[in-house]
Amino acid sequence: MLPPVDYDDRLHEGYAGGRALTAATAEVWRSAFDRNARPQRPLTVLDLGCGVGRFSPVLADLFDGPVYGVEPAGQMRAVAETENGHPAVSYLAGDAAHIPLDDESCDLALLFLMFHHVPDRAAATAELARVLRPGGRVLLQSSFSGELEDRHWFRYFPRARRIEDRMFPSFDEVVTAFGEAGLVHLGTDHVECEVAPSPSAYAAKLRHRAIPTFEYLEEDEIAAGFAALDAAVAADESPAPIIEPARLLRFGAASTT
Repeated sequence: MLPPVDYDDRLHEGYAGGRALTAATAEVWRSAFDRNARPQRPLTVLDLGCGVGRFSPVLADLFDGPVYGVEPAGQMRAVAETENGHPAVSYLAGDAAHIPLDDESCDLALLFLMFHHVPDRAAATAELARVLRPGGRVLLQSSFSGELEDRHWFRYFPRARRIEDRMFPSFDEVVTAFGEAGLVHLGTDHVECEVAPSPSAYAAKLRHRAIPTFEYLEEDEIAAGFAALDAAVAADESPAPIIEPARLLRFGAASTT
């Protein structure tokens, strides 16, 4: 595992802009969360590692229940409270190994691009099993070592692919960690989402450097990457939205259907 990234240091400053959801992407994920959750409503939802809370209000509106956004970085929570406040959302200090919620208090947990930051996966999955009610589900969105998606930015920052191959756990490691806590893999939803509506918009978002992989790149290769990206944007005579694939894994107790 790579050295941890400090989200309180710099990343919180550009994270909201760099990871902002387009309307199309928000709708894609709303639909994916809806079809992978239990059909009952309302649902109490844990948004674990919620960051700046970009999904927390979406979850509150979708599932008609309270949402608890748990995030260890104080600066990220401050942005969440300012930019993504919602009457049904509470942002709480905590981390994956110390979830500040009662036993069997949640129907659904979302882990969106955060599990690779968790140093003690066994403690995290045990905590998730503790806070889930019977029949509860975990939805996990992640990339996986050895089978990374073809991210558009890898074309301009080629070492980023090698870094992320070290950064993310493998699919088998994730499934095993959850299985040891009694949470089995119930299925995988393959999702395609709009990262940006155009190459120029993509470049503008990327300049926020909200992807933590940037923290492991050298400044000269970052400058060279953006120069190459800008040249590609300028030469593109038929700009189209940037679409990338993603996977959403569904976990639950062995008896869950």
